[in-house]
Formats: sequence, structure tokens, C-alpha cells
Amino acid sequence: MSSVDRNCCREYTRSQMLHAAAAEAGRGLPAIESGMPEPAGTGLTRRSLMLKGAGLALAVYGTSLALPNLDQGIAAADPAGRILVSVYLDGGLDVMSLLAPTGDPLYRKLRPNLAMKEIETLPFPEDERLRWHYSAAKLARLHKEGKVTVFPAMGYDGPDQSHFTSRHFYEIGEIEVGARTGWLGRYLDQVGTSDNPLQGLSLDRILSPALATATNPVAAMSTYGGFELSSPAAEPVRAELYSSFEKMGALPSGDPGTRQLRDATAQTARLRHDLPALEPVEERDYPDTPMGSRLRLLAQYLDLGLPIRVASVTATGGYDTHAGQDYTLKENIKATSDSLYAFQRDLESRGLADRVLVHVWSEFGRRATENGSAGTDHGAAGIGMVIGSQASGRMTGEFPGLARLDRLGNLRHTSDFRGLYCGLLEQWLDQDPDPIVPGASGFIRPQVVR
Repeated sequence: MSSVDRNCCREYTRSQMLHAAAAEAGRGLPAIESGMPEPAGTGLTRRSLMLKGAGLALAVYGTSLALPNLDQGIAAADPAGRILVSVYLDGGLDVMSLLAPTGDPLYRKLRPNLAMKEIETLPFPEDERLRWHYSAAKLARLHKEGKVTVFPAMGYDGPDQSHFTSRHFYEIGEIEVGARTGWLGRYLDQVGTSDNPLQGLSLDRILSPALATATNPVAAMSTYGGFELSSPAAEPVRAELYSSFEKMGALPSGDPGTRQLRDATAQTARLRHDLPALEPVEERDYPDTPMGSRLRLLAQYLDLGLPIRVASVTATGGYDTHAGQDYTLKENIKATSDSLYAFQRDLESRGLADRVLVHVWSEFGRRATENGSAGTDHGAAGIGMVIGSQASGRMTGEFPGLARLDRLGNLRHTSDFRGLYCGLLEQWLDQDPDPIVPGASGFIRPQVVR
């Protein structure tokens, strides 16, 4: 049993199961109790596609088109636009650990065992009460460079402390249950096309519900590279075998069945030539974690010119720290911080940094008071971040302090996640948020772009 399994609550595990089942459309859902929302993304049809020249085995959702049309649509799409990457911190990150309020006089009273010593933290110049967790050193470095916009108390009115429900709200962009599309999916329905599933790419093998669309296709990666051709023949016979294989794929055919077989043969031959371009030139200091690997590949795919508009990644580890919080939290914060830093540096080295923004979110924060198991329970206000060379790079929404917690002892929010979505849509994606975020006109837009 992993440390995440050992320390998390049952409702967290159930939420993961239901979201995974929803994303794997067509496999059916576990029973959902009365009153619980269906996860965004259910009901989408699922097909498979091997993308020519990029080594991507994709699960394609939300399309009735023939797969060859999808392939042609990808080739014709414009890959030069702005990109938004959604990074989910699974389980409810404790914002009071990532940004420890060491300067608040109530901090050590509320957390006599978990309170961080100042020597274990790094300065957060925009608010002297707050300090970065020492494991977030690389995030702190990007923040110092003006590339991280920090929301120290992100949330919404009437917070729901259920993993499932609160995550659902963030995914669909409203605080009503039952929506079948995600907020980024609705964006793609507005601006996307019917023949480019790469416009919304989930890098977690299953479809991110935030990307669930009503009309246009989106995709989830089911493998990460790993494509190879093998033959028992030795050289030079092997080279002749591959050459013949390639020629077979180029033969014309009027029969649909034979044509499909020859198309697959030609595609396999192309992949054999094109895949070496996906091999990393250097490691670029990505952590050896699933998140690090996925962000590294995303940078490569963007560099290849794949027409991605939005992408989603789940951070390494789980942040549902009911018990033994210090045991897992510092490792997970470091893995997440180091991955985000490496991705930013990689984009900069490839000349892509001005086209990409990263939005970091979690379903809620943790209770201000530590519990009796050296952990923290579900809270309300949590962390939000926008990272990139074009991010405004300043704290938005003040830290509310610990003297005025809500009636359950939770940190009060000072920024609404829906206002942030409106800001990202208007300022970064150049899109009217009214058809995408319900009640958009009522939310204050933070400045998220320079």
C-alpha cells in the first residue's frame, strides 16, 4: 500500500474511481448515490487513433467522424496559437504548507506540530506573512523572476468539502451539479474543429473531465512513445524487409478492406522514420516521475507543431493528507515544483515560452487547524497559480489571515475560481467567457497576463 493510499480518506479514493470510470466512456459507471453529480465527460463515444508521425496512441472522444478524416484535420490545423495547460493537484493541497503563514500570530497555535520553522521556508516577497515551503524552491525561483501569478486563497462561496463535488465544480466551471461538459470543453466547442482531436489533449491516459466537449473531438494519450518495429531477421535482410514493408503501404487499392490495411502499413512505416524526432536531445532536468515525463513529452509535441490548444496533466502524488502529512507532502511538493520548473525552462529553450500558460489548481485547501493524526482535514480556500513567461507574475487576492476563519475553521477565499477562468479566457485565449462560464459577467477578472 502506498503512502497516498494509507493517508487519504475513503471519499478521495471513491472520487478517483468515479472520475476514472467517467473518463473511460462506454465501460459503465459505478453506482452514484442520490444527489451526487455525474462526472463531466460521461456519455462521450470513444475511438482509437494512431497519429501519423508523432507516435501518439490516442483515445479519441466525442466524434462520429471516420478516423482518416481526423488525421487529415490534424494535418490541416494551425499549430501556432496560444496554449493553456491545466495541472491538477489531486486531493486538496494544503495551501498553508505550500505558502506557510509563519508571520501570522495564530499559525503556531493552530498547528503546534505541523507549523514550519522559518529556516525550513523561503521568502515570499509579496506578503511578509507568507513563506514558500523549502521543497518548492524552484517555484519560488520562477516567482522571483515574475513568472508565477499566485492566488493564496482560491475558492467559491458555500464551499463543498467533498473531493468529488468540489473537483466537479472546478472542472465544469460552475457550482451547480450535473453538467456534462467541462469548462475547457465548452471553450473547444466554441473555437475548435470537428476533425482535430489534439485540440484538447489529456496526458493522463484517461480523459480529463475539464476537457469534455459536446460536439468537437478531444483525446487522451494511452501510451507515451514506446513504438518500435522488431524482426528476427539480421542485417542486411532486416533492412530489405522494412523497405518492402514500406513499398507495400504505397500500393494503390480500390477495395476498402485492402486499402485500410495498406494505410495502416504505410502509417507504420512513416512512424518508423519519424519517431526518432521525439527522442529528447537532453534530459532538461525533468524529475523521473509520471508528471515529469508527461510534461517533457508535451514540450516535445508542442515543438513538433502539433495543433494543441489545451492540455491537462495531473501532478505526481496525492495531496489528501489526513495523516502523516509531513511524510508525503514535502516529496510531492518537490516533485510538482521541479516538474513545473523544468517544463518552463524547456519551453524557454525551445522558443515556445511566450505561447504557453500553465494553470495550477486543486479542489480545495485544508483545515487551518491540524488534526490528531499529524495531518489536516478537508478545508475551503486553496491554491491557484498561473505560470509562464507571459503571466502577470504577482500575487492576486490577498491572504485572508487566520483570525477570521469560517464557521468550520477553514480559510476564507479571496479569489473566485470562475473569475480566474474568465480572465484566462479573455486575456490569454481571446475568447468571450459568457457562453463558457455561467454568470461570467458577475465575476471580477484578475489580471493574469502581462
